[in-house]
Amino acid sequence: MTDPVDLGSFLDRWTAGHRLRADVAVTVMRLAEACCRIGNLVNLGPLAGALGTETGRQSGADPQKEVDVRANDMIVAALKDAPVASLGSEELEWPLPLKPGAGLAVAVDPIDGSSNIDANMSIGTIFTVLPARANGVDASSFLQPGTAQLAAGFAVYGPYTSLVLTLGSGTHIFTLERPAGPFLLTTPEVVVPAATREYAINASNYRHWDESIRTYVDDCLRGFDGPRGKNFNMRWTASPVADIYRLLSRGGVFIYPADLRENYTMGRLRLVYEANPLAWIIEQAGGAATNGTERILALNPTALHQRTPFMAGSRTEVEYLVRLHQDPHGVGERSPLFGRRGLFRT
Repeated sequence: MTDPVDLGSFLDRWTAGHRLRADVAVTVMRLAEACCRIGNLVNLGPLAGALGTETGRQSGADPQKEVDVRANDMIVAALKDAPVASLGSEELEWPLPLKPGAGLAVAVDPIDGSSNIDANMSIGTIFTVLPARANGVDASSFLQPGTAQLAAGFAVYGPYTSLVLTLGSGTHIFTLERPAGPFLLTTPEVVVPAATREYAINASNYRHWDESIRTYVDDCLRGFDGPRGKNFNMRWTASPVADIYRLLSRGGVFIYPADLRENYTMGRLRLVYEANPLAWIIEQAGGAATNGTERILALNPTALHQRTPFMAGSRTEVEYLVRLHQDPHGVGERSPLFGRRGLFRT
């Protein structure tokens, strides 16, 4: 058995003398180094201090935690010497100028799932690398569709630390050799199965969903005797990186829809630094991602912190969700006549 390839060697092979790729590679390495440090911090738990303490500021619609601030600081420090003109972050209201005139822009969610920090559940970091626009120090670099991404990835801080990465030619999983690295390639060319029996959604919000999402979940809950003709399992961790990592490992669909609650009517995930990188990672693994009516990567952001509904994973399930958004009653999901043992099935 050959030794696994480390992240640096993997990026060197991809770079192959291309200047832009070389800059992307340097930036990805700096982000990986930051993820290593963040992972070590998170792994200390209470020994690192009260990471779950609220700072008194909001991080979007969520209370900002101490771990959010410390992770953001680590990413800023890691990118100081990278060819990055500006940084957009969930923890910063406006883009932070780093190196005006550089060719790249980076957007991050420093800690995804920080509400889980005190429960010792998996959390992570999400990032995307984009070409910088103009001098790269205003928000315009981040107002590009997901198809403009040059690299995207996320780290998961769980029993072990993983880094999921795409450079536009497949999705690859690296595992951190603790405590200081390197990240080693452990799963090249991830493939998300086209069909699944598993979905991830916060079912406690059922009463707030629109008809299409309720119909989808009802169909899954009816299992073998329903219109889907098979039994489903439901999973939910409230940490999107953990749920996405699981579906990359074994298939599934992750659903975070818009709903009627305050601050949720436009969806929950941020398009630029959460939905776009996750969607590209999933698409590069053979899956699909939508807001219910449009491909996520085709959306044109109008603000750095713009939100969007997000449904991604196994292609068959995503396509089914799109059909339900087009016509929730179009395929008889709700009618008992179309159940597996109804009048029209034997």
